[in-house]
Amino acid sequence: MDAALKARIVSVIEAGQDLTLATLRPDGAPQATTVSYASDGLDIYFGCGAQSQKARNLAHDSRVSLTITLPYRVWDEIRGISAFARARRLETPDELARAGALFLKKFPGELEQHLNSGVGEMIMFRLTLEIVSLLDYARGFGHTELARGEELAPA
Repeated sequence: MDAALKARIVSVIEAGQDLTLATLRPDGAPQATTVSYASDGLDIYFGCGAQSQKARNLAHDSRVSLTITLPYRVWDEIRGISAFARARRLETPDELARAGALFLKKFPGELEQHLNSGVGEMIMFRLTLEIVSLLDYARGFGHTELARGEELAPA
């Protein structure tokens, strides 16, 4: 992938707070939810309740679509991404520690408060991007640039 395109995609991911995640129910119906996330470059991490519909959907089918849209005041400022990805549940202590550290850095205090609120078991996932469309109205109304497959693989 063009280094400048990758940098613009990563800048959107880093600047965003929440993403909309579309998963597939076992009957094939899509379900879109909003999740907070943390990231490291193109690696995106999120958590959800272990017994949630989202967790059940991902156990059935790891394919997801997601969007991240940054705040804007006028259309010329619209920036975001739309992507196809695969979600993988984090299992090892090292993976969970890495994701936890990223969340603590991005949301200081929020994660501890949430975990201490008495909610049920939380599980963590990593999203591996396979196709990304970068939307950037500063480059023209509806301007998009596409990156896919090997272009998104770590260098």
